[in-house]
Amino acid sequence: MLDVAKAAEHVKDSPVFELPWGLEIHIPQPPEILGYRFTVTKFMVLELAVAVVMLAAFIPLARKMANGTPVRGRLWNLLEMMLVYIRDEMVRPAIGRHDADRFLPFLWTVFFFILLCNLMGLLPWAGSPTGSLAVTATLAAMTFCVVVGAGMFKFGPVRFWLGLAPRMDLSPAISLFLKPMILVIEILSLLIKHMILAVRLLANVFAGHLVLAVILLFTVMFPGSWAWYGVMPVSVFGAAALCLLELLVAFLQAYIFTFLSALFIGMAVHQH
Repeated sequence: MLDVAKAAEHVKDSPVFELPWGLEIHIPQPPEILGYRFTVTKFMVLELAVAVVMLAAFIPLARKMANGTPVRGRLWNLLEMMLVYIRDEMVRPAIGRHDADRFLPFLWTVFFFILLCNLMGLLPWAGSPTGSLAVTATLAAMTFCVVVGAGMFKFGPVRFWLGLAPRMDLSPAISLFLKPMILVIEILSLLIKHMILAVRLLANVFAGHLVLAVILLFTVMFPGSWAWYGVMPVSVFGAAALCLLELLVAFLQAYIFTFLSALFIGMAVHQH
């Protein structure tokens, strides 16, 4: 019988890397400090690996571009093309050419961090950090801080929060009743939009890997039975096809998160 709960365990975070044939790599843990034990998990290790890859890729590229050295090679041209596309087709249209470049470092970092974390899930026996609510909620919280900070920096704290409510030509009596209620709704809407950022990314990544794990479980069903010879090839083919779909989803979710983040920033710095 197919155990979906067991499949879910393989896509969740843990302090152990599970390898084939029952092998496990336990991550060394720091000592307990003042009665509190900090647990290092595999998603943390993968996020650190993503950070190292980003530094190794973009620091040399930034130096070449700063020195005016022509960017040559397929990798460097690919990275430059992606950076320019994010700037010209996503960030500047959403925020505006005058304000967009100030937020490009943050949005570039968010895009490539999410993308590489998503792609980590396609590596055998690794995992996707963006399949954890702790990671996606932190990314959404960072975006929320940038959005609110950008708006408050431009308009001031009071004017920014009051400006969330649209301007309406109403009588004083009706304004006194409606505007506070609309302002509360707009503040809740701002919070909910960023919560959805976290949940959307989590749901798409976690669900995709969970379905992949379930399909792969079919390959170990019916051992020693004639049905295994029919189920196993179909499962392997389905898993391979789903991996190609997950590759598309990895880019798509990074694009959506970054674009919506740019859109929210644009709404904060260009109020009604």
